[in-house]
Amino acid sequence: MQEDARCLKRKVTFGSLDVHPTEKALVVHYEVEAAVLGGGGGPVLGERKEGQKIIRLKSLSPTTDVAALAKKVVEECKFLPTSHLPQVEQLLYYLQNRKSSPVEGKAQTLERKEKRLVKPKDLTPFEGLELNEQAIITKVDEYVELLYEGIPEKIRGSALILQLARNPDNLEELLHDEAALGALARILREDWKQSVELATIIIYIFFCFSSFSQFHAVVSHYKIGALCMSVVEHELKRHDVWCEELRKKNKACESAPENGSLRRDQDKVLRKYQGLLAKQEQLLRVSLYLLLNLAEDTRTELKMRNKNIVGLLVKLLDRNDEELLVLVVSFLKKLSIFLENKNDMAEVDTVEKLGRLVPCEHEDLMNLTLRLLFNLSFDSGLKAKMVEVGLLPKLTALLGDENNRQVVIRILYHLSMEDRFRGMFAYTDCVPQLMQRLYEHGKEDMEPDLISILINLAANKKNAQVMCEGNGLKMLMKRALKTKTCLLMKMIRNISQHDGPTKALFIDYVGDLASEIRAEEEEEWVLECLGTLANLTIPDLDWELVLKEYNLVPYLKNRLKPDDACAVMLAKSGIIPALIELLNAQQEDDEFVCQIVYVFYQMVFHQATRDVIIKETQAPAYLIDLMHDKNAEIKKVCDNTLDIIAEYDEEWGKKIQSEKFRFHNNQWLEMVESRQADEPEPYLYDNERTNLFYSADGIISADGSVSPDLFSHFQPQNGDSHLTGDMSDVFDQTSSSPGRPATAYGFRPDEQPHYL
Repeated sequence: MQEDARCLKRKVTFGSLDVHPTEKALVVHYEVEAAVLGGGGGPVLGERKEGQKIIRLKSLSPTTDVAALAKKVVEECKFLPTSHLPQVEQLLYYLQNRKSSPVEGKAQTLERKEKRLVKPKDLTPFEGLELNEQAIITKVDEYVELLYEGIPEKIRGSALILQLARNPDNLEELLHDEAALGALARILREDWKQSVELATIIIYIFFCFSSFSQFHAVVSHYKIGALCMSVVEHELKRHDVWCEELRKKNKACESAPENGSLRRDQDKVLRKYQGLLAKQEQLLRVSLYLLLNLAEDTRTELKMRNKNIVGLLVKLLDRNDEELLVLVVSFLKKLSIFLENKNDMAEVDTVEKLGRLVPCEHEDLMNLTLRLLFNLSFDSGLKAKMVEVGLLPKLTALLGDENNRQVVIRILYHLSMEDRFRGMFAYTDCVPQLMQRLYEHGKEDMEPDLISILINLAANKKNAQVMCEGNGLKMLMKRALKTKTCLLMKMIRNISQHDGPTKALFIDYVGDLASEIRAEEEEEWVLECLGTLANLTIPDLDWELVLKEYNLVPYLKNRLKPDDACAVMLAKSGIIPALIELLNAQQEDDEFVCQIVYVFYQMVFHQATRDVIIKETQAPAYLIDLMHDKNAEIKKVCDNTLDIIAEYDEEWGKKIQSEKFRFHNNQWLEMVESRQADEPEPYLYDNERTNLFYSADGIISADGSVSPDLFSHFQPQNGDSHLTGDMSDVFDQTSSSPGRPATAYGFRPDEQPHYL
């Protein structure tokens, strides 16, 4: 028996109209009545559902033509009958004159704050996607039917659904229309390669859902994120093909410039490329924005990382579309806070490509790029890249930019932490600019980041000389003594350590510094003043007179008493293993390493802490590793600390002596091998020279090995890393190995010493 033909009928009935309680908006209440009609036209099943639509009036201001606006509202809102035009006009007058409520005022303040935050610009209808036809929520079923036709009909149907999806009030209703969402997801999966416009529109629809966290589940359900990743990857490959084709045409024209046919062909290919590029960048932009929204969930972000999202984004940094670049840099900035993503960025040319965006005229893009560079500047290798690509002078030039100065100062601070980069600051106008800003601020509003950079830069001799030019040192001393700012005195202390003309300038301030060393002053302040005085190794300075005149001897004597009780407390507190863990974690930071090793140096003077360091930890092994570090200060402190450990522990003393012998022996071998490599002909030994290797004084044994006792004459004295004796030029070599050894002694356990 044949079933009756049935159809669905919807009817929308206007309910009421009112103003929004907090926003400049009208609220339209309506009722949707849905009925299933039988074959005879009578209703078989019916349902009623109430709804509301919020009409936000962002353009409403005291000067707005209310009558014209009311007419426009009635024309564009299909739920409002034209008979309610007077009511709409009356409510608009009320909104125009209503004073802001506390809630509304708070919302406006929040909105202003959000505007200051740099984020990708909201997506707007792309060129070519607008329709003259107005979409109606009650006709969704008709639009879905278009999705089963050809590509043009699919584009029209999806574009009408997009109109509805762009209104947040419609998303709830569209969410429950599984037929529509399922059809859209299926078409995207099957037809996205056939039409860029169709793919862009459908992804845009799902992007509207992705803008709200509560709708992320439906986007994930249809696997739109994975589809977008495939789309982006495919489009980048297509772009490579277009560029290759364009390159071939350009090369052909260059080889035959007089050939007009080739020139026309080239122009045709170029116009085609530009048209395809514009459409592709629309698709890429909406796809990446959807992925950025989904990346709020770190599990989803991890899936993207496994599919090489970082590599795809970095490749897009070569594009010129500023809005696309804003989105790409925003995405990279979000990803960069995780170590794994940062490491991925280090493996590709991220910093090099970001370098071309600094500076740029687009304010949001400029700010986002700098913030991304700041996140990356925590990595030592990426800091080196930034200097290598010439970002230091570019960043210095941006110090005058009020909008970006804060983030620029923070990047410069990270660069100034590296001793190898500090000297490069002297070849820019960074130091004069920072000094000028320092003088402009009082103690209360002095920027910590600003003074921190200057403290780091003052550790370099050239920078210190720039700081002291003119009346620089005089102004610094006057300001420091007046404000009693410890950080400022720390900067002066760093300046005072350099030999040369800068140190002589301090002769006028010895009395001022000495007068600050008294018990009633803050201990940190006194320490910086005392450290500055200790650096002033000036031949003409009469220290005896200074000590007497300012009565410094009692103060110094009082504070030089060793505190064994404190050492016992530290030994029991577990701080020594914590310091070793910190040494492991911060082994790339020379300043951290030097300070931790110096703590060990102080601790080995006390039996309680010395016993813990020697007998309960592997600290001596780490110190042996650092004994050959490329940083001279670290080597010096390590040598001094190991000398004390060797004096008190015989077993460690033998290990330390053996390692020093192994290191010097390896250097001797390297020197001999390099000399032999430089010889144009094999060296012929005569009897006299042969005796050098087979002497009878017992220094060198019969098997050719060198006794460690030979090197005891050449051991460093008083922490000096240079050797004494006739062979100092042979053994005074600096380790060229990059980084620090990760094993206990810097060599493999199965590695045997080399002998001559």
